[in-house]
Amino acid sequence: MGTDITITVLWAALLGYGFGSIPFGLILTRLAGKGDVRQQGSGNIGATNVLRTGSKGLAAATLLLDGMKGFVPVWLASGWFWDDMGWTALFAVLGHCFPVWLGFKGGKGVATNAGVSFALGWPIGLAYALVWVAMLAVTRISSLAGMTAVVAAAITAAVLGIPTFTKVLVLIALLVLWLHRDNIKRLMAGTEPKVGAAK
Repeated sequence: MGTDITITVLWAALLGYGFGSIPFGLILTRLAGKGDVRQQGSGNIGATNVLRTGSKGLAAATLLLDGMKGFVPVWLASGWFWDDMGWTALFAVLGHCFPVWLGFKGGKGVATNAGVSFALGWPIGLAYALVWVAMLAVTRISSLAGMTAVVAAAITAAVLGIPTFTKVLVLIALLVLWLHRDNIKRLMAGTEPKVGAAK
């Protein structure tokens, strides 16, 4: 019985990591002739850095696909191994942040966690999206909007009384905050760039 549980957890984790580690930002920018997105801006493969190529379309496509690679595996896991879908959620974000194909250097997990949140429960995803959009509209600071949203998702899961999902979302939130540690320093110094601000 224990071996079966371990195998299920392994498959759940591999499902999440497999989807999460697809580097859509890098793939799209290369296909569009924009070069290697890792060679500019923050150096990561997420939508915010893709936006620095000057293409809003590519950034929007990256945002959507990065969200889907969080949503799809968790949605699949809900039908295949419901009890272990939390592992799929966690590893989808880990795959995005640490893709083996890119030497474990990926994005910061914000968009992928948005997809994960919607898959875990639409109220969680809705809270994530509303906080993200509202904070971005008010501050125009992408990093602050993302960090606030991941915390909002964990709080929403806790308020809804879903302890398993709360634990997973807290772990993801801590990871995302850690990956944004340089952004946090710039926020405290008042030097964090705003979306659409002149260079």
